[in-house]
Amino acid sequence: MHASAVQRLTAEKPREIAFLMEDFENNKAVARYATFKLGNKAELYSLKSLGSFSGTAGDSLSRNVGSKFTTRDMDNDKSDSNCALLYFGGWWYDNCHLSNLNGKYTKGPTTQYAISMCWNSFKGFHYSLKSSRIMVRF
Repeated sequence: MHASAVQRLTAEKPREIAFLMEDFENNKAVARYATFKLGNKAELYSLKSLGSFSGTAGDSLSRNVGSKFTTRDMDNDKSDSNCALLYFGGWWYDNCHLSNLNGKYTKGPTTQYAISMCWNSFKGFHYSLKSSRIMVRF
């Protein structure tokens, strides 16, 4: 689903969002937020709201509320560098991240710091997750 479509749906009212993750040992975790709301194109698809957290993965996204979506060609983060270039994927980076589900797929433990598909409070910055899904309840 395109970002503008998700933004229009969350503009009606905040929605529940769930980030589902799995590691290579088949451990699964979820991070749920009660009131996800995304800014519009003019607001650079900023992460406007997440609401209360629940789940088993730990909260590795709330600090990014207010962050605009950053990509390789659109540096909208608060860092002096482009976090999307540094960490290999578009995301709601602040300075830069505690989660990076669009990061590099490197298959489990890695010596490279935080560039992989990671959720710090679940498996840390030196582990690339096997899979992740982002689900918005409508």
